[in-house]
Amino acid sequence: MPDRGGGPTGPRIRVGRPSRRARTLLMTLGVLAVLAMAFVMFAGFWTDWLWYRSVSYSSVFTTTLWTKIGLFLVFGLLMAVVVGLNIWLAHRLRPPLSAMSLEQQSLDRYRMSLAPYKKWVLLAITALVGLIAGASASGQWRTWLMYVNGVAFGQKDPQFHLDVSFYAFDLPWYRFLLGFGFAATVLSLIAAALTHYLYGGLRVTSPGARATGAATGHLSVLLGVFVSLKAVAYWLDRYGLAVKSSDFKATDNWTGLRYVDANAYLPAKTILFCIAAICAVLFFATLWRRTWQLPVIGFGLMVLSAILIGGLYPAIVQKFQVQPNEQAKEAPFIRKNIEATRDAYDINRAQVQDYSGKSTTDDDAKLRASADDAASYRVMDPNVVSPAFQQLQQKRNYYQFPKTLDVDRYKDADGKDQDTVIGLRELNLNGIPKRNWINDHFTYTHGYGAIAARGTTTGKNPKGSPDFTESGLPTTGDLGSYEQRIYYGEKTEQYSIVGGPQKELDYEEDGEKTTSYKGDSGVSLSNTFNRAAYAVAFSEPQILYSGAIGDGSRILYNRTPKERVEAVAPWLTIDGDAYPAVVNKRIQWVVDAYTTTNGYPYASRTTLGDTTADSLTTNQRAVVAQQNQVNYIRNSVKATVDAYDGKVTLYEWDTKDPVLKTWRKAFPGTVQPRSDIPQELMEHLRYPQDLFKVQRELLTRYHVTNPAQFYSGSDAWQVPDDPTNKESGSVPPYYLSIKMPDQAAQKFSLTTTFTPKGRPDLGAFMAVDADAASKDYGTIRLLRVTSTVKGPGQVQSELNGNDDVAEFVRNLKGTDSDIEYGNLLTVPLEGGFLYIEPVYTRGGTQNYPLLRKVAASYGSKTVFKNSLGEALNEVFGVTGAEPPEETTRPPGETQPPATGDAALKKAIADAQKAYSESEAALKKPDWDAYGKAQAALQDALQRAAAAQPTSDGKTPDGKTPDGKKSNGANGADAPSGSGDKAKEPEGTESG
Repeated sequence: MPDRGGGPTGPRIRVGRPSRRARTLLMTLGVLAVLAMAFVMFAGFWTDWLWYRSVSYSSVFTTTLWTKIGLFLVFGLLMAVVVGLNIWLAHRLRPPLSAMSLEQQSLDRYRMSLAPYKKWVLLAITALVGLIAGASASGQWRTWLMYVNGVAFGQKDPQFHLDVSFYAFDLPWYRFLLGFGFAATVLSLIAAALTHYLYGGLRVTSPGARATGAATGHLSVLLGVFVSLKAVAYWLDRYGLAVKSSDFKATDNWTGLRYVDANAYLPAKTILFCIAAICAVLFFATLWRRTWQLPVIGFGLMVLSAILIGGLYPAIVQKFQVQPNEQAKEAPFIRKNIEATRDAYDINRAQVQDYSGKSTTDDDAKLRASADDAASYRVMDPNVVSPAFQQLQQKRNYYQFPKTLDVDRYKDADGKDQDTVIGLRELNLNGIPKRNWINDHFTYTHGYGAIAARGTTTGKNPKGSPDFTESGLPTTGDLGSYEQRIYYGEKTEQYSIVGGPQKELDYEEDGEKTTSYKGDSGVSLSNTFNRAAYAVAFSEPQILYSGAIGDGSRILYNRTPKERVEAVAPWLTIDGDAYPAVVNKRIQWVVDAYTTTNGYPYASRTTLGDTTADSLTTNQRAVVAQQNQVNYIRNSVKATVDAYDGKVTLYEWDTKDPVLKTWRKAFPGTVQPRSDIPQELMEHLRYPQDLFKVQRELLTRYHVTNPAQFYSGSDAWQVPDDPTNKESGSVPPYYLSIKMPDQAAQKFSLTTTFTPKGRPDLGAFMAVDADAASKDYGTIRLLRVTSTVKGPGQVQSELNGNDDVAEFVRNLKGTDSDIEYGNLLTVPLEGGFLYIEPVYTRGGTQNYPLLRKVAASYGSKTVFKNSLGEALNEVFGVTGAEPPEETTRPPGETQPPATGDAALKKAIADAQKAYSESEAALKKPDWDAYGKAQAALQDALQRAAAAQPTSDGKTPDGKTPDGKKSNGANGADAPSGSGDKAKEPEGTESG
């Protein structure tokens, strides 16, 4: 049937056409513009492909790409066909010519305008909806891959008795299909209705029937499909109750069914499913009845039922059945939630034991001896001493250390594990003397060396500084020979071009040299096409024509460990803290990675960004997956990134994790088996901090397994705020070699404290075996404190009010120095808790922290002494005990510096000389010479302070000017470590 149409025609107006040359020029410019736009879009794709190929993970790129393309084509075409078919069908079912009403006359001009372009309009509409639908579907590539590769968990939910994989892998895909079906149906319904209206099948103001029979049948079928999908939605909603989040008094982020869900919502969803199915049949029946009377009635009943059965009835059950006896009604469901949550976060095997918190012995000597074995007290706080690394080991302005250093374990001279503070000397572009493109990307390309210090001792030059076991440029020390160049690091965020004609700045034993990169990482820039692609991708045209690029040139980018692991394994969630380890003569970044899901039935959810935040994440550490909400997590993969060639290796860690097994099926060959982990690397693997923080947050409530006690919240804990940090936030967990009450020896552990919710005293202590080589790795031990014991905040408050601390702070004011507290370590000891806190000073002649004091607290006693040994002696009231090696006195120093006038004069002369050398070195600048001069100056000032008598005729260390020790009125020599109150040498920090 021809369309109503036609229209007046008038005389044609001839318009002058451009010349052939102009047309050719315009066509050429148009083609070039299209090619340029196409190349810009292609450049990103091509450079991504080159990068994945360079790291030997091209299968990840191709699998992801083809999955996205497949979903785009399938669902884009499906949406286009469905919508286009309904538009075509509505046009085909348009009514024949009839008397023209005013409504139809007003629409006639639109029909006439559209008539010549009907096919093009149809193609444009279908193409548009197809592109949008395809783009949306391509974003579901993870959902699809998990659906087709899903591996069974071997565990069933307690309500529907379906395997957990149904909720984790299948249900998300079914929901996507349902959402796509709703979108296709609604768009088809709108498009068909508009077409019917435009061509007279639907009338709004015209007299007579409002719709033709054909339009009625067509739209009714679409409405029937919509209601059928709603019936499917009601059925899936039944299973969705097992992973539904809701507010509940018992806990935040409750997930799973409650009493009202099982006894009201679940039957309501089943009833609504039946009603929707009947309503859909009524809509389909209009194909024969040609009336909407019954379908409309049925639809109205469905809506009314949804309000009454799906809304009002559950509210009545909640109000009159649950609330009067909520604890008893909810108890079975709370138990299910507790069991599922503890299993999903791998805290179901946590060993909880009561611990009095009060000392079980009065024998001071026994306590003092036990204290030496209880822990390796880390007086070098990795969160504080980074400026000391920077000042003493930076060596050049264009190097830097991270604000928070890492703690690892290395063998000492006796072959024993030693807690070690370590950081890499990475590149700092802001310190380059002259910034330009060549310097930024060709000359200064890499950092140099790992700097390490003992965690339990301090150095002597200057006193209180880190006791370096690996230092210098190039570095030398206990780490032996290894590749020191750092092309890939946490601070290396810019691209570099290496291996070509332009040489790089480097160092060897005899000083500054140049080098050319010998690694095989990066992408070759030897051909013009690659250079052009990177010039476009990086918006840097010099890459295309610079003479500094030639044969052998390679571009290095995506250089942080986190970026590289995320790129090769986009299905993993990456821990916020990668840490370096020297393994097999190479620096390897170790990256912990997690598999997660949001679909574990009954397990309460947590937001990773909130849970893993603490006082250090404000400006020092990264936060894992800021808004990622999960209710299942496993540390399933340990990854390494080589600091020299950037090689990424993924190792399977959790061999039982079904989520990892699913992804390994989707990306075969990308994850190496656990058996391939080298033994030397295994010695440096540790329990990850972010997983620990997630687990400790869950354990504040889920250490309770009794539903009634859980509901009341009477034994709820909280993670205390960090009392030593000015920034607000939870106390960070601390790596520490510690011996728990049920252990025979110290184990490298990750520890934290809890306080009762709303109270400052200590509620519990938690430690997990963090040594990956240990058979007890991952074992969580919880000590539930059964008596009133001071919490970390209370200990810090007592320390701040201590008379010795007040005097120490007053003395600092005259030296222009500030006090800085280190990590407050908590150690279980003979039934009680020992607190140890290093105290640093910062300012004066040195703008970096030096360890000056150590505070200790046990029971009701808090002390503040010059060294760890003295603090332990004093807090336990022991005299005559030799201080252990972990003191602030420099190792190997067996007697105090010389005293008397001669010593004082020599110290002053040495200080003047060192000061002059510092000023001269600063003008050059020569940072090696400056560092040595500063160290000499600090040593001279300390000797001067030690040699100067006080008002009672003694030096600050208790000696008379002739060097003899005095012990009060009787003049007897005091035994070493007697606990006499030590006074900080006046002017030590003044410079």
